[in-house]
Amino acid sequence: MQLSKNKWLLTTGLALTVVGLSACGSSEMSSDGRVTIEYFNQKKEMSQTIQEIAKDFEAENPDIHVEVIDVPNAGEVIKTRMLAGDVPDVINLYPQSIELQEWAKAGYLEDLTDEPYLENIKNEYAQRFAVDGEVYNVPLSANVYGFYYNKTAFDEMGLEAPETWAEFQDLVADIEAQGQVPFAIAGSEGWTLNGYHQLALATVAGGEEEANDVWRFSEVNGISVDEPDMQGDFNRLDLLREAGALQNNWQGAGYNDTVVTFTKGDALIMPNGSWAMPMINSQDPDFEVATFPFPADEAGESLTIGAGDLAMSISATSEHKEEAQRFVEYMTTPEAMQKYYDVDGSPVAVEGVVENDEDSPLSGLTELAFTDRHLVWLAKDWNSENDFYTLTTNYLHNGNQQMMVDALNAFFNPMKADGR
Repeated sequence: MQLSKNKWLLTTGLALTVVGLSACGSSEMSSDGRVTIEYFNQKKEMSQTIQEIAKDFEAENPDIHVEVIDVPNAGEVIKTRMLAGDVPDVINLYPQSIELQEWAKAGYLEDLTDEPYLENIKNEYAQRFAVDGEVYNVPLSANVYGFYYNKTAFDEMGLEAPETWAEFQDLVADIEAQGQVPFAIAGSEGWTLNGYHQLALATVAGGEEEANDVWRFSEVNGISVDEPDMQGDFNRLDLLREAGALQNNWQGAGYNDTVVTFTKGDALIMPNGSWAMPMINSQDPDFEVATFPFPADEAGESLTIGAGDLAMSISATSEHKEEAQRFVEYMTTPEAMQKYYDVDGSPVAVEGVVENDEDSPLSGLTELAFTDRHLVWLAKDWNSENDFYTLTTNYLHNGNQQMMVDALNAFFNPMKADGR
C-alpha cells in the first residue's frame, strides 16, 4: 500500500525515534588506522568502474577506505535501511525521487548547499533538485531518454531521423511499407516505456510542468478523454499500436529481449534510455547505432527526459562526515568522472570532462543534456510510479481510452490530496 507523504514521514519519524538520530551506518576505523566509509551503490552495471574510482581516491587519500556496497534490489534495501536509521555514509540516490525529498525533509541527509564543490557542476544542475531551496544531492551524470535507431539501415532505406511528430509518423509508415519492423519494446517491463509516455504528454502540453498540470495537479477526477492534451497523448501512444509497428511477441518481451531484438536488426527503432548503451555495446551490433529525441509538433522543440543518474548524498548522522565530504568532492573532479564517462557514455554534469559528443551514438540525445529541453522525470512530483507503468502497457494492449483515463485518475487522485 502506498503511503501518502505525510503518513510516510510520520512512519519515518517514529522509526527514527526508536533507533535514535545518532545512527551512523557502518562507517568505522579499520585495523590499519584508516577510516572506512560506506558508499551505497545503485548503479550496479557500473560497479566495477566505481570500485576503480574508489581505489584512485584511496591512493590520494590513504587515511580513508571506501567500501562500495552492491546488493540485489538496492532500491528496496536502501528504503529499509533508512527506515531503520542505518544510513550509509554516502548514498547513490536519484535526485528526482520522492524518497530523496522526504528523507531530506526528515533530516536524514546532509545539507550540501554551501559546499564549494557544487561549483564543479554544470549550469547549476544540482540546484534543479533542491528541496525547499536546499541542496541535498550532487548529480554527477544524467540519463537521457529517446529513440535508438539503426542508422545503417536508415541510410540504406533512404530514411532520416524525424524532427517533428508528423515526420515521425511518416517514418514509421515508410519503414512498414519497406517490409521492416519499426519498433522493439519491452511489453512485460513497463518501466522501459515510462520515458515514452511522459514525453508523449510533455511534447503535447509544452513541458514538464505543463504535463503535470494535466495529470498530477488537475482537479480530482479531472483527467478526461476529451481533454485536448490527452487526445494528443493517445495519438502518440497509438503510434506504437499500429498494425505491424512492433516486433512479434512484444507483449512478453523483457528489457534484455528488446535490446537483443534491436541489436540483431529485427526492429529498426528502440525507445529507451542512455542506460541501455552498455548492453547494446555488449551485443556488438553489426550496424551503426544513433539516437534522436522525442519529436514535438515543431522542429527544434524535440525533448528528452531524465535526471541525475550517478548522484550522491551524504548521511546527516555519519560519524565520518569529513571523509564522506572528501569522497563526494573527489567525485566532482574531471579525473574521477572522465573514467566513469569513458565506460558509461551518459552525459556528465561535471565541468572539464571531455565528452565525445559528435562520435557517440547517444549524441542525438546528449546534445540536449542540461538544457531546457532536457526535462526532469515527471515523477519528481509523484509518490509512486509502478501503476503508471502498468496503465501505459495496458493501453498498448487494449487501446481503451476511457479505461486509461480511469486508471490515470485512480493513480493520481490520492496524490492530489497532498496538493502541490
